[in-house]
Amino acid sequence: MKNVWTLLAALSLTVAIAVYTSSSTLEIVATTTGLLSVWFTARQNIWAWPIGIVNVICFFFTFEEAKLYADMTLQLFFLVLSVYGWIYWLTKREGAQVRPTRRITRRLVWTLALILVAATWAWGFILHTYTDASIPYADALIATLSVIAQFLLSSKILENWLIWIAVDILSIGMYMYKELYTVAFLYVIFLLIATAGFISWKRELRQSEQRRDARWNNNAQQV
Repeated sequence: MKNVWTLLAALSLTVAIAVYTSSSTLEIVATTTGLLSVWFTARQNIWAWPIGIVNVICFFFTFEEAKLYADMTLQLFFLVLSVYGWIYWLTKREGAQVRPTRRITRRLVWTLALILVAATWAWGFILHTYTDASIPYADALIATLSVIAQFLLSSKILENWLIWIAVDILSIGMYMYKELYTVAFLYVIFLLIATAGFISWKRELRQSEQRRDARWNNNAQQV
């Protein structure tokens, strides 16, 4: 119940800031659905995905108006990854409500690191050369990190939260610079939720590993 009241307080404060800063209706819907989606995600609730899809659509048009083209294109990736995540979380659940959390592999870390460098440079170059994007390389970096984080989240990998924390910190600065104050405030809340999500998912994963080890030891003793 305490968590629900915390969510309601965050939603109310977000809307109040949006009204005070004369944010558009679209921006208000985008920020509130974004907050709900991240809140449900941190609690491993499947409702995170349908709400997240609504959020993606709203942010697509919000970023189009702000000329943040990398972020606008990013929403298309999010849409695909949200559908993928919705399906993935509901498969191989092993009796749980959603698929169990797992850790990232070293091979995947190196693969994603190479993708981050290459995609950020290429995306930033395209934005700088062919669009009127105001901060092309910063926009491209945050967008690429966000795609990587969303892929890890959709794949139920614990370390997605660490990438989201980095994205949130960078995004707060960028949106303040673009005078999207409601969105910037939303990312402050995202940062807090991402930190709590990492702690919660890590605790759940540790408990799952302990149960698995206990079952393995029991089976070994019986043999």
